[in-house]
Amino acid sequence: MIKAAIIGMGNWGHNLVSQVQGKSQQIQFIAGATRTPEKAQAFANEFQLKLFDSYESLLASDEVDAVVLATPHSLHSEQIIAAAKAGKHVFSEKPIGLDLASAKAAAQACKDHDVVLSVGYNWRFQPALREIHRLIENGSLGRILHMEGNFCGPSAYRFSKDHWRHVKEEGPAGGMTGRGVHVLDAMIYLSGRVEQVTAQSYRLAQDFGIDDTTSMLMRFENGATGYLGTVIATAETWRLQVFCANGWVKVGDIEHLHTWGLKVCMIDREKLTSKPHPVEYTFDNMSTELAELEYFAQCIEQGNKLVLPNSDPIHNVAVLEAINASSVNHLPVRISQ
Repeated sequence: MIKAAIIGMGNWGHNLVSQVQGKSQQIQFIAGATRTPEKAQAFANEFQLKLFDSYESLLASDEVDAVVLATPHSLHSEQIIAAAKAGKHVFSEKPIGLDLASAKAAAQACKDHDVVLSVGYNWRFQPALREIHRLIENGSLGRILHMEGNFCGPSAYRFSKDHWRHVKEEGPAGGMTGRGVHVLDAMIYLSGRVEQVTAQSYRLAQDFGIDDTTSMLMRFENGATGYLGTVIATAETWRLQVFCANGWVKVGDIEHLHTWGLKVCMIDREKLTSKPHPVEYTFDNMSTELAELEYFAQCIEQGNKLVLPNSDPIHNVAVLEAINASSVNHLPVRISQ
C-alpha cells in the first residue's frame, strides 16, 4: 500500500482523495498540506488525513511515500523537484510546467533521484480512447488524416476576480492549461507528436482574467492535421473526432469524468455513395482518477519510470509553450521538443 499525501486541498484535491480512499488496495491518502489549513480541517477529519503546516515539513516525514499535487500550475515544477530531492514519488496534475525548461528540469530531477513521476492525464485510462487507439494500431481505421477536438465550459465565470485561475501567468493561452491540454494529450496518444502549431487566443467575454477563446491548427509529425478549441465562457461541452482513411470515430458529450461512449462510422467500400450510420459502443463504468493513481502506485512498486525528460507530458508542455508563443506573435511555431 503506497502511503500518499495530497498537496492542495481545493475541489480537485478533494475529488482525488474521495476517488481513492477506502476503494483501493494499492494507494491510500494519509496526509495533506494546503495554504489554507483552516478550510481543509473538516475534510482532513472526514478522510483521516494528518495535516502538515507546510509542504516542506510534509516532505521531511518518513510516513509519506508519495505526494499528489493538486496545486496551481505555476507551482508544479518547483514542487516536483523538491519532492524528488526528498525521495518522494510524485503524481502531479497537468501540466507539469508552464514552459519546456521547467518541465524538463522536473522530469530530470525525478530521474536523477530515482523516483517515479506521473502526470494526471486521466483520459488515457478511458476505455473508449483506448479502443480508438487499438483500432488505429491494428489498421482497422486506416491512416489518421485529421483530428478535431474541443473542451469548453463556463470556467471563466466560476472564479472570483482575485482567484489564481484568473492570473494570466497561470493560464497561458487561456483554457489550454486547465482544459485543452487533456485533448492535446489524447491527440498525442493517438497520432504521435506535433510538428507545428498556429494559434489565436483572446479575452472576449469579460474585462478581466485570462483569455476565454482560444483555437489552434496543428500538423503532426506523421503528416496528420488537427484543430483544437477551448472556449471557457460558454456552456459545458467537449468532443474528440478522428478522421481516418477507412472511417471516423468520435467521443464527446457534456460530462468528461464519467465513462465515455464511442461512435464508429466506417466507409462501405462496396457502396461508396451510401451514408452509413455510426455504430455506438458503451463501456463499463469506471473511475479514471482511481485508475491513474493505482497505476502510479503499481509503477512505484515495480520500479517503472513513467515521465522522463523526453516523454509525452514534456512534449505536451512544449506544444503548450508553442501555442502561447503563436497566439502572441500570430505566426506558426515549430515544436522544439
